[in-house]
Amino acid sequence: MPSPTSMNLRCLLRSAAIVSFITSASLLFGQSPATVVVDAGHGGYDRGGVPGQRIVEKDKTLDVALRLRRILQADGYKVIMTRDQDVFVPLGTRVTIANSYRNAIFVSIHFNCSTRLGANGIETYYYSNGSAELAASIHRNVVASAPTENRGIRRRGFFVLRRAAVPAVLVECGFLTNPTEGGLAQTDGYRQQLAEQIARGIRRQPPAVSRPLTPSLAAAGQLGPQPFNADANRDFVRADAVRERSSKSKSSRHRKSSKSSHRTTSQEKKESSSNDEETPHKKKTPKKKAEE
Repeated sequence: MPSPTSMNLRCLLRSAAIVSFITSASLLFGQSPATVVVDAGHGGYDRGGVPGQRIVEKDKTLDVALRLRRILQADGYKVIMTRDQDVFVPLGTRVTIANSYRNAIFVSIHFNCSTRLGANGIETYYYSNGSAELAASIHRNVVASAPTENRGIRRRGFFVLRRAAVPAVLVECGFLTNPTEGGLAQTDGYRQQLAEQIARGIRRQPPAVSRPLTPSLAAAGQLGPQPFNADANRDFVRADAVRERSSKSKSSRHRKSSKSSHRTTSQEKKESSSNDEETPHKKKTPKKKAEE
């Protein structure tokens, strides 16, 4: 007759096998992954945003990322952070971390900015076809609870998206340069809400409500192919519409963030040294003001 110890060991092994099977099946059928790599944009000397911006982007991205980690861990996910403190992490290192985990997803958290105070809304980026569904799920959940506009889901070759070997998404959680959205981003409650909605998207939960694309984008003919739920959510924006707004000068690519080319109009171009350029070279950053 087997001893109680050996029986307990068999039970533990059987339980581990069941968990492994469920995890593998979930990944096979496109359900939520077991591992999430959470990337808080910017960090260290890279503040994010445009020169002179009052609200520091790197602080808000880290706060939302840490909140997201707590939510996902409570749900049983394995969460890997590219940074969990105010340090600079090169783009290549972020991608290496993401690609180190098989069957993971990569979620990069950012806030937007513009030289035009009226610019507002939520937008989400992906690059590979395998990332489009994740982008749609996260974007539509964040937009559903945000008191702002739906700026669409866009395909864009940011370095961390292009080089990721796993499904990868970059979500812009609103404009810190917009008085309303910047004010919301400074409240604990709204940052917690953003983290919760991103987590809903990762779990592939349907959004509470369907928010259409902002009318100005739809009217400008920027709608592209709608790979998911086309009837209810026409919010994928044409990739060529994004490229059309980049600067005509080749030299200007070295003076502006790669995120500047995804604005609705040329007035909304970023002039910051963003950490999400399409190449991971180092950029000069403006001197900080004394009060910063």
